[in-house]
Amino acid sequence: MLSYTKCVTLALIAVLAAACSNSVAVPSTHAGVSYGASHAAADSAVPPADHTSILKKLTKDVVIGSTVDPNNGDTGPHAISIVETNYGLKKGQLIVCNFANSSGSAGKGTTVEVLNAKPGSKPTTFVQDDRLAGCDGAATTLGDEVCAGGLKGAGELICFDHSGGVVQTYGAPIKAPFSVADVHCNVRTASFCGYSAEYIFVGDAKTGGIVNFSVNQYGNPNEIQVASGFAVNKGSGWSALGPSGLSYNPKRDELYITDGVNDTVVGFTNAGELFVKNEIIVLKGGKTFKCKYDSGRAPCGTLIFAGSPLNAPVAMAMLPNGNLIVANGKGGNTLVEIDVSTGKVLSTKVIDKNKKQAIFALKAIGTKDSNTALYYTDRNDNSLHELEQ
Repeated sequence: MLSYTKCVTLALIAVLAAACSNSVAVPSTHAGVSYGASHAAADSAVPPADHTSILKKLTKDVVIGSTVDPNNGDTGPHAISIVETNYGLKKGQLIVCNFANSSGSAGKGTTVEVLNAKPGSKPTTFVQDDRLAGCDGAATTLGDEVCAGGLKGAGELICFDHSGGVVQTYGAPIKAPFSVADVHCNVRTASFCGYSAEYIFVGDAKTGGIVNFSVNQYGNPNEIQVASGFAVNKGSGWSALGPSGLSYNPKRDELYITDGVNDTVVGFTNAGELFVKNEIIVLKGGKTFKCKYDSGRAPCGTLIFAGSPLNAPVAMAMLPNGNLIVANGKGGNTLVEIDVSTGKVLSTKVIDKNKKQAIFALKAIGTKDSNTALYYTDRNDNSLHELEQ
């Protein structure tokens, strides 16, 4: 069998698919993130695992500001993204989607807000677009494009420039965008970095697929469903579940996804090299995977964690030390911190004692354990909070 060759253009993708047509699908059932000998060279650049619980240190809850749209009154914050450059928008500003309208009807929010990252901030309407109905996913690129989509909208991800003008829309195979992540060049993968690719990954609540495409036209510029098989419950409102919480670790080139139907967190290794349709298939139950290419550097799936205390998880964030924090969708608004390297729960914390599901977005900031903080949205009070040390 041919070794897996990383593709950087659509033409090369076609050649690779043809050349490897006889490849045997390989199941992966790893628990936690583990690597074989073939990964040794790449892993030499990965810092040692940090098993410190950060959630235990986050004891101060600060309200940043309301997320209610000042123009049409949209409510129900459902996504967080952080501006990374100073091109139109300001570095560090926060982007938030509204999932509900002014009366609280789920799936009818159509606005994206901008807030400054300090207490007492007031939201400013970044964009209002009916195609974003049920806005539940947003990512900000290095060029200050804001790419957003909605569960009940047009079945597209729409990328807006820094002033709210439409740059491009991305459709099929996207049908119901549910979670969005921006992926930058991975310094560990030389050829990937050489093309300076920047990808958007989209979790779909209708198809159970993961779609990616390049926003800067390097690598793979067109929408491809690179993974499939995630469970969906076809919920239409706050109870909707599908592949969500997409979080990327550039130090390991891994994409993490939470599955609220099966109560699992899974990882896709070598995520920056996912270019081929259904390269990873999640098998029934969400704990095992079928991978298209049998090679040490080919992307594949791995089980990070499954079961209690996860309970219909819907949001997730990766901390600077590599740990994951997951927000449950049932059983109270509980955060669960998971050590990716061991697959163990480090801590849990209830952050809203109201039993109504409220936490639909998480985003971490910081560079080390001592300055890590965590943003979260709360639909019970329609605000953006920050957990600090």
